[in-house]
Amino acid sequence: MPTMEKTKTPGVYKRGDRYVVTWRHRGKPKKEFFRTYAEAREAKGKRNAGDRRPRTKVRFGSYFSNWIVTYAGRTARGFSESTRPEYRRAIEDHALPTWEGWWIGEIEPGDARELFGAMRVEGKTTAQIKKTKGALSAMFGTAVDDGLIPSNPVTGVRIPPAPEDEEPEDAGQPKSLTRAEIEALLAEVDRREKDEGRQGLPRNTKPSDWAGFFEFLIHTGLRISEAVGLRWEHLVLTGEQPRVKVREQLYKGHRKKLKSRSGKRDVPLSPGMTARLLARRRDHYVGPAGPVFATATGTPLTPSNVYSRVLAPAAIAVGLYLEIEVAPKAKGAEPKMRRRSTVSFHTFRHTCASLLFDAGRNIKQVQEWLGHADPGFTLRTYVHLMDEGVGNAAFMDTAIRRPPALSRQP
Repeated sequence: MPTMEKTKTPGVYKRGDRYVVTWRHRGKPKKEFFRTYAEAREAKGKRNAGDRRPRTKVRFGSYFSNWIVTYAGRTARGFSESTRPEYRRAIEDHALPTWEGWWIGEIEPGDARELFGAMRVEGKTTAQIKKTKGALSAMFGTAVDDGLIPSNPVTGVRIPPAPEDEEPEDAGQPKSLTRAEIEALLAEVDRREKDEGRQGLPRNTKPSDWAGFFEFLIHTGLRISEAVGLRWEHLVLTGEQPRVKVREQLYKGHRKKLKSRSGKRDVPLSPGMTARLLARRRDHYVGPAGPVFATATGTPLTPSNVYSRVLAPAAIAVGLYLEIEVAPKAKGAEPKMRRRSTVSFHTFRHTCASLLFDAGRNIKQVQEWLGHADPGFTLRTYVHLMDEGVGNAAFMDTAIRRPPALSRQP
């Protein structure tokens, strides 16, 4: 075995073609190997600065397999179980094939930058890269807390620029529908539903009233998970203040708590919407725990099915779409153009905010209506919907009442 040779830096030695850093931690001698003298000197400097915990040799794949089943979040809010499979899928699909056998302490920001760059070359969208970065950041952040690595190698690493033909996920202002677009979309949904009825639906199939469902989303601004999770016991349809009591959500078939305390709220209902919900309860009520909006068999709606079978086709039919290029599956074939709907369930939520501001509601009122945790978020998201400029000052004369000033004679 090669002997350890002293270098110019105390505590740094050379053994063969590698360098060794030695120090003591809790009274016990420790050592760590490095490929270059510069890396060894940098590590020794950190040891001298107080970072004396030994780096545990753990493979990325081994740490991931344990972390993904035990992770409980890194904040007081905890961790949503619905996010766990998304984290697992992102890391298994993109990071694990390359990093599985690496020591977790060997992964550096440059490696993360290279990973995200490779994903971009493979045609992954910005949203997919962001999900992978978020999952890795949570995992490496836990490794820092565990004392396995000194810092999170993902922090500060930028996602490669999106190609020019990719629609940015958060580009520009949140999209909302105009009154004319709302009318056209709901009319098209009604027309399609009537056409389906003429074709002959199965016996005992009740009308689903998709237009009523979409109108409800616009009226209340509920998140789609909150709307499909709505039970009859959450509706107050009598008395002086008809309202929706938002108390839970249904995500991927699982009932769960709302994302924040501010999500728990009461949303008022107009007389017209109250009347439509009373009519729906007359025809579809199966008990207080039954879903307000359900399939023909009485089960809660699946958002992806409603979007692909009802919302997207209707939106495209009335011109609410973008033309996008789809790469061909066969080599040498010409790319095809496909129409993609610009209306999502979240579009209805933005439309609700637009209508509220148009009716004179202030930021605090819109925040509570939509269930945002922070009014600052509401302001940043919807500031473009508010009037520009300072307006005129005529209202000041009625706000501050004083005798009019006497004009001077020339």
